[in-house]
Amino acid sequence: MVSSKLLVVFVLPVIFSIIFGSVVMADILQKPDRELNMWPMSFSDDSSSHDSSLTIIGLSNQYLVTQPIEVKVKVNDSSFNCGDLYITIYNSENDEVETQGAFFNQCLKNGDLFPINDKFSKIITVPGSYQLTADIVSSDLSNISTSGAFTIK
Repeated sequence: MVSSKLLVVFVLPVIFSIIFGSVVMADILQKPDRELNMWPMSFSDDSSSHDSSLTIIGLSNQYLVTQPIEVKVKVNDSSFNCGDLYITIYNSENDEVETQGAFFNQCLKNGDLFPINDKFSKIITVPGSYQLTADIVSSDLSNISTSGAFTIK
């Protein structure tokens, strides 16, 4: 008797939930303008825009191994309000991350350059080609990004 109550109370609701959820999901995905996006904060090329709404200020084409890389970022998008700034330097030869800086809760005021009240300054001691990428994820989870290349001698 206990096993039939266990089946009715615990197992059947789980089975019905899975079946009902699958039917609803299949119906929604049958509509041509719908897609399943389980990770809306993806940093792939599909969700980020590489355009003139973000500009890297102060990036030179060439640095010495003793010279710090100091950059600021300017947002040209009037709809941007607040977000998180990520500046990443990749080694162009093997696509490995050399260094990264994260600046959270950056809010635009009077045409400020990002990071506000902080500084991105990194020294890379290995000569080679590098790529600097600046990404801003706004509070509504939209992503704008830009990048620039430089070499270390």
